[in-house]
Amino acid sequence: MLPVTGGGGFPVRRVYCVGRNYADHAAEMGHDPNREPPFFFQKNPENLRTDGLFPYPAGSRDVQHEIELMVGLGEGGRDIPTARALGCVWGYGVALDMTARDLQAQAKARGRPWIDAKAFDDAAPCSALTPVDQCGDHAEGAIELAVNGELRQRGNLNQQIWSLPEVIAALSARFTLAAGDIILTGTPAGVAPVIPGDRLVGHIEAMGSVDVTVTRG
Repeated sequence: MLPVTGGGGFPVRRVYCVGRNYADHAAEMGHDPNREPPFFFQKNPENLRTDGLFPYPAGSRDVQHEIELMVGLGEGGRDIPTARALGCVWGYGVALDMTARDLQAQAKARGRPWIDAKAFDDAAPCSALTPVDQCGDHAEGAIELAVNGELRQRGNLNQQIWSLPEVIAALSARFTLAAGDIILTGTPAGVAPVIPGDRLVGHIEAMGSVDVTVTRG
């Protein structure tokens, strides 16, 4: 259950994530930054954590931050047209897609899934959700993350390769979406390792903020 700005809760059903949805991040990871069909992976609902703490996982020595727009759906369906996709959105927030980069590299080299790298315990610290009628829908807005006061990531929502309506439409072509689904929409360039004691402060214009301290697991 995610807290909601102003009170109440948002029951989470599934958590979908979009890979390489900013060209500059795709390039920094050694991939083609040009537009190509989107791909998706999943985290678990229990990976979402809203108490401002991120316990460093014992199985990795290279955990990196990825700030992302978090989208909560109030309704879903199959094969949702792009033109009506935003009508499915219930609210917005800010999340960190924490990634065990060393484990991800090992999985890629062996052609295996990324579950160890992306869906470990507490892998998605996040903010509360703000209802769309309070924050509105925004196709652009600054997205940034500072670590210990130093700006690490900075971009704009309008730099997404696939816009949110396109993401929802593409995702619904593969899965039947429903109320309670969460979508993390990708990260701009600047991802880097964190260590216990680091403080991560992220903000997305009009969508909210997140303030997380890395602790020893």
